[in-house]
Amino acid sequence: MKSDIINSVDRALEILLTFYESNREMGISELSEQLGIYKSTVFRTLKTMEEKGFVRQNPVTKNYWFGMRLYAIGLSIREKMHLQDVIAPYTHKLYEQCHEIVNVSILENSAGNFHHSIIIHKEISDKNLLFVNQPLGSSSPCYCSSVGKCLLAFTKDLDFSIYKIKPMEQYNERTIKSYESLMESLEEVRRNGYALDDEEREVGLTCIGAPIIGRNGSAVAAISMSGPTSRMNDGHIEEKIQLVVNTAKEISKEFR
Repeated sequence: MKSDIINSVDRALEILLTFYESNREMGISELSEQLGIYKSTVFRTLKTMEEKGFVRQNPVTKNYWFGMRLYAIGLSIREKMHLQDVIAPYTHKLYEQCHEIVNVSILENSAGNFHHSIIIHKEISDKNLLFVNQPLGSSSPCYCSSVGKCLLAFTKDLDFSIYKIKPMEQYNERTIKSYESLMESLEEVRRNGYALDDEEREVGLTCIGAPIIGRNGSAVAAISMSGPTSRMNDGHIEEKIQLVVNTAKEISKEFR
């Protein structure tokens, strides 16, 4: 709805789109005229975007253009899109071996909030549809999922201070409740090389996760196998863990 639009954000995005469509540097006066916005407003918007690295000013022409932050974001998106092409054969093979839902997720790191994992790829069949099935693009808190804990444990230089000051939502009695418990859990994940979600968010759901490690030794993504607890804990859980870990290692080789 139009009433839901935040004008300052809308102006910033319009400036970026104008740069993209014109494919050249532009000055404050030209942007003001083209967008029908006061020069003072354009100036303040550009300065805010410059502070965040989304635009930069040419010191010679004094015109503005895309900043390096956008370039970095673009490279990151390109890497993640490439990731989906690389992982598909491996996730399909894992699914054929286990016939449980297979997901691959990446880390969403939002300042001032808990880390979340976002599903970017999945393997599933009609037989799985009656069970818990999060769609592509869905987001979950990392502290209570197997892929999330793998991403937290194996991503370098993460800030965990938010977990000290903000209470974590408790989905049931199995959900991690404190910063100290989370740190202990992540250390265990690092030692084992995989993570378990034993009904920590959904009662009746068990997940096995393992990290996909990139060239710099940090997690690019994480892969998981999910199914009903009764079926996952059928006496063959160790075999399933090994399948997930081996698949993650195979995919990791593609990024080294």
